[in-house]
Amino acid sequence: MPKGYWIGHVTVDDPQGYEAYRAANAEPFAKYGARFLVRGAPQHQVEGALRPRSVVIEFPSLQAAQDCYESPEYQRALAIRAPISMADIVIVEGYEE
Repeated sequence: MPKGYWIGHVTVDDPQGYEAYRAANAEPFAKYGARFLVRGAPQHQVEGALRPRSVVIEFPSLQAAQDCYESPEYQRALAIRAPISMADIVIVEGYEE
């Protein structure tokens, strides 16, 4: 079964407030088996326009990725993040040969 991924590009306006979001998202990410592959590391943009922070989170399946985003636990974390950042996030299914 292919894995699921959140791919996000984020602009953080309040770094201290963002720490509260990170603390709040730990519960749903653990519950749904999330694993960070990229978490705000330095990036070198070579094409197009992106936000300054990139995040890639792997889940055991596309369904788990979708369920995590829609969960009450993550929605509580999102309510913390929304006023202090702007984000473009997509949930995608991984590729299997």
